[in-house]
Amino acid sequence: MSDLASPTGVGGAAAPGGGTLEGAALDDDAVARAQRVFSVSVMISAVRCTLTYVVLPWLAPAVGLASGVGPAIGIPVGTVAIAANVASIRRFHRARHPWRWYVSAVNVGIIGLLVVLVGGDLLDLLT
Repeated sequence: MSDLASPTGVGGAAAPGGGTLEGAALDDDAVARAQRVFSVSVMISAVRCTLTYVVLPWLAPAVGLASGVGPAIGIPVGTVAIAANVASIRRFHRARHPWRWYVSAVNVGIIGLLVVLVGGDLLDLLT
């Protein structure tokens, strides 16, 4: 019995929800690329949050940098982070990764938070 037909999924890892990966032709390189894209998208989101909540409000004024630059930095970084999360979702689904639905849920949650943050930055910039 091949790994794809086994109850544990690919390479001995359990498939989400149990069962088999019916007819899924998984490419190890595609799975690895999908995991890298996910890691990059989460890192970009983490950098955006670190800038928003640590660097800009606390450290930048402490070293004499102008306050109020948060939206000018937050909007482009947030937009890139959203795009990276969308790319991660697409890559996981294209690779037919066994964890694609769980990763998609995490990415959608992160995108939701980023949309709120970018929206707040837009409001700050416009008012």
